[in-house]
Amino acid sequence: MILNTLIDYDVLRLIWWGLLGFLLIGFALTDGFDMGVGALLPFVAKTDVERRVAINTIGPVWEGNQVWFILGGGAIFAAWPPLYAVSFSGFYLAMFAVLAALIVRPVAIKFRSKRDEVEWRTRWDWALFVTGATPALLFGVAVGNVIQGVPFHFTDDLHSIYEGAFYTKFFGLLDPFSLLAGVVSLSMLVMHGGAWLTLKAEGKVRDRARRFGSIAALIAVAAYALGGVWMAVGIEGYRIVGDYVTTGPSNPLHFDVEKTASWLSSYAERPWIAIAPVMGIVGGLLTFVGLRAGREISTLLFSKMAILGVISSVGLTMFPFIMPSSSDPRSSLTVWNSSSSHLTLFIMLVATVIFMPIILVYTTWVYKVLWGKVTDADVSDDNSHSVY
Repeated sequence: MILNTLIDYDVLRLIWWGLLGFLLIGFALTDGFDMGVGALLPFVAKTDVERRVAINTIGPVWEGNQVWFILGGGAIFAAWPPLYAVSFSGFYLAMFAVLAALIVRPVAIKFRSKRDEVEWRTRWDWALFVTGATPALLFGVAVGNVIQGVPFHFTDDLHSIYEGAFYTKFFGLLDPFSLLAGVVSLSMLVMHGGAWLTLKAEGKVRDRARRFGSIAALIAVAAYALGGVWMAVGIEGYRIVGDYVTTGPSNPLHFDVEKTASWLSSYAERPWIAIAPVMGIVGGLLTFVGLRAGREISTLLFSKMAILGVISSVGLTMFPFIMPSSSDPRSSLTVWNSSSSHLTLFIMLVATVIFMPIILVYTTWVYKVLWGKVTDADVSDDNSHSVY
């Protein structure tokens, strides 16, 4: 009863839904440009010095940026246990590919300059490209599948069953709409990487990053707009039917759910959420203009605005659904039926209020200390002991 007087259960669920989005967006805004730089590496850097310049723009910060991914996964595990169970089992092979990429990438960053051999460094450079592009693509593919609904259901004792053989859990993800969502994600993070290199690099690396980043920005905007049209005419949405109590126990079979003509009916019910896709499109176009004009700080901010808008639009459009079920709509996971207990969410919120400001202050301090451009002189032989 004391806990109920402090903060309602349904309010806590909404807060943690927002915090989950905040952590995922934080990961995209920070580690996103790391992946973008990796995906751009073969295109923006033609010599070993240029590659080292590009790598050293992310070298001091990639470890801290990747922490956001861990925080997001931890939040899913603790705040949304059914979501963690269903997503990590259903997307197992895709998750394995992402984790393998995130493991190999730091190895490539740290080992490529250990030898002066051309073949040695070339292999690690291609590893950086693959480990940058693969997660960026697969994250979008996963979102595309979630929008369409995932083929799982719960038994009466709440055991989750994912339909199909194990190999279909990967290849079955690669349908046309999900691949389009993957293109949005990949091009958006390449755009972000281009904006980062424009800010942090000089010379030919910066010039090539502006060119390829601007192309990626146009692709991201076009693919995102096409995805919106596709959702309007070809992707069914979901809605909870009948009267329901949001403060009830977390039971994935707690509500009756039915499919609707389109997810975009959410915009008729909550017109204010249209600000998210507008931010996504306008941010992408302004990033294109900024890259072409050679602007630096404003371009990176517009790139962040685009990412914020694109990711927010998914969560706001689908609310209150987190992972709908295409095979059994009643098993769909929502904000109201898949959270941890009231006490768990409250304790986690207290910990977050204490530690999240510390993380943000420390992150800000790190970027302030490491502010400035990476030049050819910074990666010269005289400094080779202190850079990658």
